[in-house]
Amino acid sequence: MVVVMAPGATQEDVDAVVGLVRAAGGDAFVSRGVTRTIVGLVGDVDEFEALNLRSRKGVLDVVRISVPHKLVSREHHPARSVVRVGGVPIGPDTLSVIAGPCAVESPEQTLTAARMARAAGASLLRGGAYKPRTSPYAYQGLGEAGLRILADVREETGLPVVTEVIDPGSVELVASYADMLQIGTRNMQNFALLQAVGSAGRPVLLKRGFGATIDEWLMAAEYIAQRGNLDIVLCERGIRTFETRTRNTLDISAVPVVQRLSHLPVIVDPSHSGGRRELVLPLMRAALAVGADGVMIDVHPAPEAALCDGDQALLDADMQEIAKTATVLSPLMGRSLTQPVPRTPAGIAAS
Repeated sequence: MVVVMAPGATQEDVDAVVGLVRAAGGDAFVSRGVTRTIVGLVGDVDEFEALNLRSRKGVLDVVRISVPHKLVSREHHPARSVVRVGGVPIGPDTLSVIAGPCAVESPEQTLTAARMARAAGASLLRGGAYKPRTSPYAYQGLGEAGLRILADVREETGLPVVTEVIDPGSVELVASYADMLQIGTRNMQNFALLQAVGSAGRPVLLKRGFGATIDEWLMAAEYIAQRGNLDIVLCERGIRTFETRTRNTLDISAVPVVQRLSHLPVIVDPSHSGGRRELVLPLMRAALAVGADGVMIDVHPAPEAALCDGDQALLDADMQEIAKTATVLSPLMGRSLTQPVPRTPAGIAAS
């Protein structure tokens, strides 16, 4: 069961609902979105019905939810959500391009890649300061030094930063630099990490696990939402199949399926799904045509020298094709291409 609070509900109204539910032997989890607050109830539904919560001050509606992923489901939130990252909207009426280097290697490399991304219409900067890799001998990222580079590049370009966090202990540190916290495919079911980012006060980009079903992906999002954070963007990045000609198999059908089940925005990562430069643009076209709310793309000024995923990183000429595709396809899909919002983010460390 979910209690939907009215737009004008006060904190006292929310606390009163939570108190009633807990007094009845249940538990309540408060989630605050951009325009509304909802309270997810866990316990005996018959006991909750007897509380007559609809009559309580500040309550807009009470909805019985049949799906397990209650907070991210469209059953209680029929309209699709818009998530704002540093002022940049990601949602059903816009097309957002997130681009940048897969891994932060140096200030010069990151700044050059960011300028390439912005020139191609990107409104958000991706970049990995922490890189969980299959091999312990592969490049693992620069850590906090990489976060400082990303913050400096944000100051130079105005692009809000999306970067990965890999363990609960570093969530506070990464959140002090980043505009959006990314959960990578290997951590999609790291439940302690999901709960930590849910409490961090930053939007979250949740990549689908390479072996996860759609329901498992949505339940991972529910862990984040249950900690009070509904600002979640889902990212389809390909799943592992028997096919060896691509790095992963892009599950393009996951986009409309998830958009039917959940109100959360859904974007596609054509770089990690295809794994090769020549596949990125065709997969991006497919993602936009099927209705994705955005794409996430790897960019590198010198892919042949990249310390991570150089085979899939796009060059400047490739990015111009990306820009052309986004500009042409976005209006055909009834969307507008988002633009970066220049600002110096308050409370974000730059050094």
